[in-house]
Amino acid sequence: MEGDLDRARVPAPGPRCITDKLWQHTCCEIFIARKGLPGYYEFNLAPSGEWAVYAFERYREPAMLANVSALDPQIAVRRRAKTLELDALIPLDRLSPTHAGGALALALSAVVEDQDGSLSYWALQHRSGKPDFHHPDAFALELE
Repeated sequence: MEGDLDRARVPAPGPRCITDKLWQHTCCEIFIARKGLPGYYEFNLAPSGEWAVYAFERYREPAMLANVSALDPQIAVRRRAKTLELDALIPLDRLSPTHAGGALALALSAVVEDQDGSLSYWALQHRSGKPDFHHPDAFALELE
């Protein structure tokens, strides 16, 4: 993020832990799909170090996710006067064998909470209408 960070509620650094509903506050999100397959994963990553991961069989259809702690991403946050950077290292080989060795489609997005509690939604690509980070159109970045 770049801009007047004093206008945003940015969670303070804390112990890294898994939690839920991070999208209700400032956080970054990455959606990872194997190109051409309907299933995908969603990682929520907060500047505090908190994180969450969800699996989906297809668009917004939850899937069982075994051994969540094995998917623990490494998170690094750097904050300067007008920039906030969040880097994450996600173990693709632990998602599934299909994700470790093939072309991926990614959706990168962020939720930013303003000081008044309102939320804004940012993404590489939004579908028209209401923002929907899960929508197939949001998977705008491809990696071989």
